[in-house]
Amino acid sequence: MHEYSGSIHMHSIFSDGTGDARDIAFTAGEVGLDFIILTDHNTLRAMDEGYEGFYNNTFLMVGTEINDKDNKNHYLALGINKTVSTRIPAKEYVTKVKEMGGIGFLAHPHEKRNAFAEHPPYPWLEWDTDDFTGIEIWNHMSEWMENLTEDNKLQSFVHPLKTIIAPPQETLMKWDELSSDRKVVGIGGIDAHAHKVNIVGLFDVEVFPYKVLFKSIRTYILTHEEIRPGRTNEEIAAAKRIILDALKNGRCFVGNYYHGDPAGFRFTAETGGRIYNMGDTVELKEKIRLRCVHPADSAEIRFIHNGVNFHTATADCDEVFVEEPGVYRVEVWQDEKGWIFSNHIRVQY
Repeated sequence: MHEYSGSIHMHSIFSDGTGDARDIAFTAGEVGLDFIILTDHNTLRAMDEGYEGFYNNTFLMVGTEINDKDNKNHYLALGINKTVSTRIPAKEYVTKVKEMGGIGFLAHPHEKRNAFAEHPPYPWLEWDTDDFTGIEIWNHMSEWMENLTEDNKLQSFVHPLKTIIAPPQETLMKWDELSSDRKVVGIGGIDAHAHKVNIVGLFDVEVFPYKVLFKSIRTYILTHEEIRPGRTNEEIAAAKRIILDALKNGRCFVGNYYHGDPAGFRFTAETGGRIYNMGDTVELKEKIRLRCVHPADSAEIRFIHNGVNFHTATADCDEVFVEEPGVYRVEVWQDEKGWIFSNHIRVQY
């Protein structure tokens, strides 16, 4: 399969970001990203004004981040061509996105940040819906703000990538719980805005530039088709379809690029002479071999079954045989920091 690296969840001058959409896309190309997904708040203006497309070899897709009237229940909606009202309950706009043929992910669902009164948490509260595609299991800016203390404040601003440890355990547990009933796809996001802060009235400093956050949480997709850069409407539509299909079906994994490039990671299941990938469902007829391979010389591999770590190894690859139904995924850790988080493989009778 073809592998592509992407950065999801960012904002431009079309909402509360400071970057021009074209400049953001070219910056993403400078750090080797194959695609980015722009999610300005409650607008698809970047799409309407023709920004969606290839910038050299980097594809810019336009989605939107929807919220309710209380500015809670943020939802990353992709694959839609018109915006949804923010005056309706979250459950309703989640359903509307699905009815329009789009997909969507709950953004920073368990956010608890409280470092700045002007930047309160925006958690997901309306869980009474099954119409969302998945969950943003790891959000750079949410974790950065939740880890902020008086002691590490200076270091956190100067080195914004160092304090990012792992996805919230609460989110991982909820993800595993929901996935036991149906496919719920996990993605990572950076929530980039590139805010500018004035220093003692003399000059502006850009906090968390796009280029810096592009080197943190990435979502890697595996595709059956090759994405071919081009300028025609057909080439742009094909790239968008391929990316959306991979995200919808869970053929993806999340990695913190700061700890090393996760490219080449694989989590597969093998039985009956066939190999299954993340997002697939495997029929349990005999023992199934689960295999994890990652690009580091050595790291801690954790095999998770229905939310429980049942096997751990320190190596560059590992495999286990299982014969119980449920949902399986793996986590790869380095120096007690999360590095790679796979999507689930479902095993059932």
